[in-house]
Amino acid sequence: MDLKEALSEYLTGQRSVLLMKLDGLSERELRLPRTPTGTNLLGIVKHCMNVEYGYFGPTFGRTIDDPNGLVEDDAYDDDPQADWYATADETVEGIRETYARVQEFCDQTIAASDLDAPGRVPWWGERGDVTLGQIMVHVIQDLARHAGQADILREQVDGAVGFMSPGDNLPEIDFPAYVAKLTALADRF
Repeated sequence: MDLKEALSEYLTGQRSVLLMKLDGLSERELRLPRTPTGTNLLGIVKHCMNVEYGYFGPTFGRTIDDPNGLVEDDAYDDDPQADWYATADETVEGIRETYARVQEFCDQTIAASDLDAPGRVPWWGERGDVTLGQIMVHVIQDLARHAGQADILREQVDGAVGFMSPGDNLPEIDFPAYVAKLTALADRF
């Protein structure tokens, strides 16, 4: 497997993990803010969808045929958090469908170019000249960070944790006892 194939696999994996965190929850549970800054599971997915489009689309001079469901640039003028939550008119299924279209679009950008293909990220200013390889690494890192956020938020909702399915990469231990042990340790300081 060459480097481009490996990066593509990691990108696909992070997308899958992120979307898996939505499974089995109600629309309300997915929209409900879980942090003091309003972070919510569906908003994380919507944000990642828009991030991917920006980096694999306009950065390489491409636009998607049907931008329906993506946040328009001027929306941020009125609401700087426009891509961090689902509006009343958006649905979980609609965001999933738009993200699937965006992923296909982004994968086409990747397939059509070499890792050293040049691009330009205008919002990066002077350091905005990039290559496809740099953007792939950047987006994988960004998605991994947000998938980690989603994992923690999901655990707070219903205790579901795991890399690809609930509990698939955790030891079988008494977690309440483990948490009590760590709390007692922290209380010493």
